[in-house]
Amino acid sequence: MRADDLELARRCREGDAAAFETLYRDHAGRLFGLLMRMTGSAHDAEDLLQDVFVQAHRKLAGFRGESSLGTWLYRLAVNHCLDHLRGKHSRMARSTDSLDAEDAPEPAAAAPVLPEAIARIDLERAIAQLPAGCRAAFVLHDVEGLDHREVGEALGISEGTSKSQVHKARMKLRGLLRGVTRGALEAV
Repeated sequence: MRADDLELARRCREGDAAAFETLYRDHAGRLFGLLMRMTGSAHDAEDLLQDVFVQAHRKLAGFRGESSLGTWLYRLAVNHCLDHLRGKHSRMARSTDSLDAEDAPEPAAAAPVLPEAIARIDLERAIAQLPAGCRAAFVLHDVEGLDHREVGEALGISEGTSKSQVHKARMKLRGLLRGVTRGALEAV
């Protein structure tokens, strides 16, 4: 697999348009999903995806094959998205402060079972409504599987702040999804 990645990277560096198209087709979907979850905006995700592939084209000379090409692109996308979110840092700080005042109670009973496709769409919409700081920490920790130390390093925050942001995001999501669940059950 790494030999294939190295060969594809070599062909891209040499200007082979078909090779770059293959690279794009193989990885754009997964990267778009990541960027969409992190930004909460299809428009921002599309813009960032284009930026990531422009950046990848420029940086392919630095690809050494120590990881898979997919992993390298994924890390490039995460870093680029984090840079984008950091650019909105002051707005994020103000947005997440408002969550401190909201005490979302724990649900008393297990949530009713919804069809998986509806639940996934509702979850994506709810994640998009989170303040950017909470959303980034939540996506990196709960969706992408980074531990709090890694989330802190990636976002430039402390491990404790990562834990707090993820907790706030979960509480906010419970509240948002509780309303969606009630509405879906009433429609049935």
